[in-house]
Amino acid sequence: MARLNVNPTRMELKKLKARLQTAVRGHKLLKDKSDEMIRRFTLILREDKALRDEVEEELAQTLRQFAVARSVTPAYNAETAFSMPSVALKAECGTESVMGVDVPKVTLFEERRTDALPYAFSEITSEADYSVERVSALLPRLLKLAETEKAVRLLADEIERNKRRVNALEYVMIPQLEETIKYIRDKLDENERAAIVRLMKVKSKA
Repeated sequence: MARLNVNPTRMELKKLKARLQTAVRGHKLLKDKSDEMIRRFTLILREDKALRDEVEEELAQTLRQFAVARSVTPAYNAETAFSMPSVALKAECGTESVMGVDVPKVTLFEERRTDALPYAFSEITSEADYSVERVSALLPRLLKLAETEKAVRLLADEIERNKRRVNALEYVMIPQLEETIKYIRDKLDENERAAIVRLMKVKSKA
C-alpha cells in the first residue's frame, strides 16, 4: 500500500492520527448503515415480489374476463362501454425517506360515478361489469407495485454507492493512513536515535 507523501513531523503525525480515527469511525457508521439498508431492501424486495405475483395473477384473470366480455358483446357496444371511465382518479406524488434515500410515495384519490358504471346495463353483458370492477380494484395495487419497484431500484443504487465508500475506506484510505503513520513513527524514532548518538559523541569528545 503506497503511503501518503507528507513530511515526517510530529505535527503531521498528530493530524494523520486524527484522520485515521475519523476514517475508522466513518467506516463503522457506513458499514452499519449499509447493513441496515440491506435489511430494509430485503423486506421491500419481498413485498415487491409478493405484490407483483398478486398483480400479475389478478391482471391475467381480468384480461380473461375482458376477453369473455368481448366475445359475448357486440364490438361497437364493447368499445363504447370500455372507453368510458367508471372512476375519476387523482394521484398526489411525493416522497418518503428510507434510510436517507427519497423513494416515491403516491396517494390515490378515487371519485366514483353516481351511476356506478358508465353504460346502461341493457347494452352490455354482466361479464363486462365484472371486468370494469376488477380493473378499478386493480389500479391502486398497480400504483403500489410501481412505488415498491422504484424504491427497490433506488435502494439498490444507494447500497452499491455505500458499498464503494466502505471499500474505499477499508481497503484504501485506512491502510494508507496506517502505513503513513508507521513511516512517520519509524522516521521520528530514527531521528531521535541519531540525535542521541550525536549527543553521546559530543559528550565523549568533551
